[in-house]
Amino acid sequence: MKYLDEFSNPDLAKRLIDEIHAVTTRPWAMMEVCGGQTHSIIRHGIDQLLPDGVEMIHGPGCPVCVTPLEIIDKALAIAEQPGVIFCSFGDMLRVPGSSKDLFAIKSAGGDVRVVYSPLDALKLARDNPDREVVFFGIGFETTAPANAMTVYQARKQGITNFSLLVSHVLVPPAIAAIMESPRCRVQAFLAAGHVCSVMGTSQYPALAEKYQVPIVVTGFEPLDILEGIRRTLVQLESGQHVLENAYSRAVTDEGNLPAMAMLADVFEVTDRTWRGIGMIPQSGWKLSSRYAEFDAETRFSVTDIHTEESALCRSGEVLQGLIKPNECAAFGKECTPRNPLGATMVSSEGACAAYFTYRRLELVSVS
Repeated sequence: MKYLDEFSNPDLAKRLIDEIHAVTTRPWAMMEVCGGQTHSIIRHGIDQLLPDGVEMIHGPGCPVCVTPLEIIDKALAIAEQPGVIFCSFGDMLRVPGSSKDLFAIKSAGGDVRVVYSPLDALKLARDNPDREVVFFGIGFETTAPANAMTVYQARKQGITNFSLLVSHVLVPPAIAAIMESPRCRVQAFLAAGHVCSVMGTSQYPALAEKYQVPIVVTGFEPLDILEGIRRTLVQLESGQHVLENAYSRAVTDEGNLPAMAMLADVFEVTDRTWRGIGMIPQSGWKLSSRYAEFDAETRFSVTDIHTEESALCRSGEVLQGLIKPNECAAFGKECTPRNPLGATMVSSEGACAAYFTYRRLELVSVS
């Protein structure tokens, strides 16, 4: 409980809030990249304690939320096949595909299982040599090392009935895509501390310089976020645009070198489609040629599945920071956590789920 108490201290929080108000002289808009940060901001009301005109734009950093509908439909097609044990983390089971979700597959008799680690899926493959076991590998740089290690172990142990459905995405190309959008309002970023704990910070100084935006690496507790906001506002007010690491207890410049070496061996960079955003060049990973035999898309012949996004769900605009969740006409009506139209209402890190859970149901104007 040490860190939970230490980084939620109300006296220190008030001091940081006072400093934020003291340094701010004009309106600013900054984006927190990570959905975990979004939930912390909304849960603790941090956005409502900021000076008038300082807006937090909720970014696309929820791994479930940015997994495209096309990949969900591929997962459903694989999970329906006889002889398949389809494994996933629990938050993917209720993400809607074009017509159903993984829970519907499971209720119809499909062998869909919730696991807590990709290594659990590998053990299932070892214990069930007559079945095909597939793990749904999604997420940012944070979850990728464990998935890479699992594929590495599968080849090392000669487990041939295991495969990975890959939908990994990368943060720096997404920041570039957001800044190059003609509708971009973002003037600074709070970067995701857990991503940087794996990959380090080396890719961010060039982004800060190219797009003239401060980037501050930030954690997830209230004081982490407030300190990140304070540092960001100091830069904005002084006209600076550099990378700062406000999460040094977990993040180093060089990152986790063994994890990065594993990623470089198992994966290679590829173009990747983001749900609600579209294709971002060189923004994801796929299995490298050395591990191509573990690619579930190829193994189950689902590479040709292509799907259009829902016209009613505006999660893409939410993920780009163009609207707040409660500005969507379906929010809290046709779309609720019990009946989600999109992944942003399903995921434990989704912005729509945060607004619904913490009762941000009414529109609030930004001064």
